[in-house]
Amino acid sequence: MRSVAIVGRPNVGKSSLFNRLLGRREAIVADLPGVTRDVKEAVVATDSGRRFTLLDTGGLWSGDRWQTAIRDRVEAALHGVDLVLYCVDGRQEPTAADHEIADWLRRSGRRVLLVATKIDDPRHEEAPELFEHLALGFGEPFPISATHARNVYELEAEIEARLPEEEDGAEEERISVAIVGRPNAGKSSLLNALIGDARVIVSEVAGTTRDTIDVPFDFGGRPFVLIDTAGIRRKPEGDVEYYSKIRSETAMRRAQVAILVVDPHELGDHEMRIANHALAAGKPVVLALSKWDTVADDELAAARARVDQELVHLAFAPRVATSAETEFGLHELLATVVRVFDTARRRVSTGELNGWIRVWTQRQAPPNFQGRPLKILYGTQADVAPPTFVFSVNDPKLITRAYEQYLRNRIRDDLGFSEVPFRLVFKHREKGRGKRVRQGVA
Repeated sequence: MRSVAIVGRPNVGKSSLFNRLLGRREAIVADLPGVTRDVKEAVVATDSGRRFTLLDTGGLWSGDRWQTAIRDRVEAALHGVDLVLYCVDGRQEPTAADHEIADWLRRSGRRVLLVATKIDDPRHEEAPELFEHLALGFGEPFPISATHARNVYELEAEIEARLPEEEDGAEEERISVAIVGRPNAGKSSLLNALIGDARVIVSEVAGTTRDTIDVPFDFGGRPFVLIDTAGIRRKPEGDVEYYSKIRSETAMRRAQVAILVVDPHELGDHEMRIANHALAAGKPVVLALSKWDTVADDELAAARARVDQELVHLAFAPRVATSAETEFGLHELLATVVRVFDTARRRVSTGELNGWIRVWTQRQAPPNFQGRPLKILYGTQADVAPPTFVFSVNDPKLITRAYEQYLRNRIRDDLGFSEVPFRLVFKHREKGRGKRVRQGVA
């Protein structure tokens, strides 16, 4: 798939254009510079059916502490890019930073389309400030307004015209994995270590990652997308952190597996709340015990016990000790992700399930209330990801919590769903019609 990168100095409307071309609010937009710091990716589908990967990048030549780190990330991202959309503020004269970015792009040798943003009115297209951008050396700027959707379709057509033709061969769908956790738990360091590249900015400052960052890569011949998320605070500070939290929670819902990064030195109910978001959506969770190389040998057992105690409701979730610094446990972590992904998509035949139901009811008789016993007429697996098991019974009110837990334990142990959440649904079966009355996630 061809790729297009949006670059420019801070606060010229890059993320607004990114959202407009996608047709949804994927990147955080705010009236202050420096909100975007890492490289964000998404797939754009045009009206003609063409698809390309679009990259939103941090503001170049920002003049702050992130300037060098952002430029390094953008420079690395441009290696595989087919077209660069160089965004400038069309209602201002080119700044010194605009000229420096233009020189930098020329040295990169990339194909560049100059885009003048914030042209909200046709009168702005006649303003002398717009034509001053001819001095940047990329021809006449393409005027657009992402806010008001002016000339966006025309820009999309221009992008298609400038992109090379697609190469033959279909691309396999990627497995999406969200890396979640509290701020400064080591999420970005873990992502960089997994892909073997400093793709996202890592800093000791909590909250460095502002938005969700999608990074494609392959492991064991399977294509993946790792989603680095902003750390979720208990109480977000300001609008940017609030929208960062919303993006992180959305990333968990759209991902197929969640890696919960746990700092063994800082653990509490914060991790429980984050995990609950993933469990509510039925997503498998893998606990990555980060910074494990910093735990003393005589404290390893106590650290594991502390994780088990604080995250008791995640007792079923596999745990992998990791270190981004030494790359310890990274292969095992990815292998575990693949295992729970496959398990969550495994389907049990109706015949096999009903055979086990007969065994289960013989091992432990269903509850009996005043001579009225619970009868499980039959069961079926209705869905995957999460696995959903539907039991047709004579009266769902006869299901006790203890017997429901017994069935959950049997599904985990006998059917092999011990590491993933699944749903149970009990339906009243009468005269050929069913009615759902109770369901839950385990």
